[in-house]
Amino acid sequence: MSERPRLEDLVRSWVDKAEHDLLNIDNNLAAKEIPWDTVGFHAQQCAEKYLKALLVFHQIDFPKIHDLTELYAFLPKDFRPPIDPRLLDRLNPYAIEGRYPGVWEPVERDEALRAVEAARAVRDAVRRALPSSCLE
Repeated sequence: MSERPRLEDLVRSWVDKAEHDLLNIDNNLAAKEIPWDTVGFHAQQCAEKYLKALLVFHQIDFPKIHDLTELYAFLPKDFRPPIDPRLLDRLNPYAIEGRYPGVWEPVERDEALRAVEAARAVRDAVRRALPSSCLE
């Protein structure tokens, strides 16, 4: 019988995946040609995975959704890190617009960089709310 993963290990796996999204952003920003829509997508994904790490840490079940505002709302008020809801709203569109063709406007440099800033703010807030044992 296989052993069940420890809670810290599960949380750390979400954190690791979120950090991979940041690495993708950094790699894209260093490229000769930058796919700004992909930068926005990875910013959204980073924030999503950090929120899910916090939900896992508090052992709160959540549906398979990408809406950051909804994920944040699953956290009881006492467990919510101080995150400006406008940051979550700013990132939400990239869950779809960055991955699929559609009728939306192309993502431009400044917009993508604001998304990265928002993702880093969510990251910082969640990392302050998690114990260091989940971040190593």
